[in-house]
Amino acid sequence: MIIFPAIDIKDGQCVRLYQGDFAQVTTYDADPVMVAQRWQAAGASWLHVVDLDGAVRGQPVNIELIRRMRETTSVQMEVGGGMRSLAHIEQVIGLGIERIILGTVALTDRGLLEEALRRWGERIAVGLDARNGWIATSGWHVTSRTRATVLATELCTIGVQRFIYTDIARDGALSGPNLEAVKEMQRTISQDRGIGQKNQFSPCSLIASGGVSSLADLRSLAALGLEGAIVGKAIYTGDVDLAAAIQELER
Repeated sequence: MIIFPAIDIKDGQCVRLYQGDFAQVTTYDADPVMVAQRWQAAGASWLHVVDLDGAVRGQPVNIELIRRMRETTSVQMEVGGGMRSLAHIEQVIGLGIERIILGTVALTDRGLLEEALRRWGERIAVGLDARNGWIATSGWHVTSRTRATVLATELCTIGVQRFIYTDIARDGALSGPNLEAVKEMQRTISQDRGIGQKNQFSPCSLIASGGVSSLADLRSLAALGLEGAIVGKAIYTGDVDLAAAIQELER
């Protein structure tokens, strides 16, 4: 299982939010570039980077910081936050970013998502951010009336190959991942589509996010057969030793 250290950027700094609440922000480092280098030195093969300002404004904001992170590390990077047009995606991919995470547009602009999949294929992942099972969008400020599992089922059939599932209530809370919700999502994206065979694009991969507080939590997620798990607050507080987690679960 791949361990993805998370770097969330707000106002140019590395922060963590509590349950996605922009009013409950903890700043962990003034320089996200140095944080990226630190996690690379710990053995990370991927970084999970979120432009929080971009997610709220609906366009990439911290683009220069992400450019510097790309230029000063050799680790693979997936980036999300605020990409609501093909031009936005092209801008970030143009930096040399390996994977783009689309969230809001997966719900609000299916045509854009389909065109992005046509152009970039597996380099496009969809972030399924759920509050009590309902998809949240626009930097988690808006909770929709669409179930995360229903959306995942639809998107698997149009060619999405990778989902990043976040349980917002667990995010930044160090309360342990919602294993039952992750299991349900894993079942959803791997089930038969009712046409006599699995959808032509399967299998869909799943990366889990939210609540990881210990190495034991990561072991529990690894036991589910996930592609990866994102760890954020716990590596900043020291509750998880990133190098040790990577050595045990990824290497």
